[in-house]
Amino acid sequence: MKKIYETTSPEETFLLGKQLGQQAVAGTILCLNGDLGTGKTVFTQGFAEGLGITEPVNSPTFTIVQVYEEGRLPLYHFDVYRIGDVEEMDEIGYEDYFYGEGVSLVEWAELIEELIPSEAIQITIEKDTEKGFEYRRITIEGEDGIC
Repeated sequence: MKKIYETTSPEETFLLGKQLGQQAVAGTILCLNGDLGTGKTVFTQGFAEGLGITEPVNSPTFTIVQVYEEGRLPLYHFDVYRIGDVEEMDEIGYEDYFYGEGVSLVEWAELIEELIPSEAIQITIEKDTEKGFEYRRITIEGEDGIC
C-alpha cells in the first residue's frame, strides 16, 4: 500500500509522525529517507511522542542507534548517515533491535538497504520549494496497518 501526505509546517509533519507512532506495533521497521533538512528528525520526534516517549529525541548521528524505552513500546532510532560499512551494523547487533520488542526507525536506510527486511515500511520526505519553504511530501509505502 502507498499513501502520500502533504504537510505545510513542521508541526504538521510532527503530527503525522505522532499519528503513526500511536498505531505502531512491536517489530515494525520504518525506513526514513530524505535529504538533509527535510524534517526526518521532526517526524521522528512526533513518532516518539505517539509511542508515549517524553524525553528529548535527537538524531543519533554519532552513535548510530539511540534507544528510548519509556513509551508503550521501545523505540530504536538509527541514523546510519555516517556509517562506513554495513559491518558496523553487525557490530552494534542491529538484528536484536530489528527483531526485538520495539519499533526500529532507520534514518538514511538506503545506505544499508541490503540489511532491511522486505516488510519494512518505507517513508520518504521530500521538499518542493515551489509549493512553499515548509511544504513536505511524505510518501509511505508498506504495511496497511500503519499507513
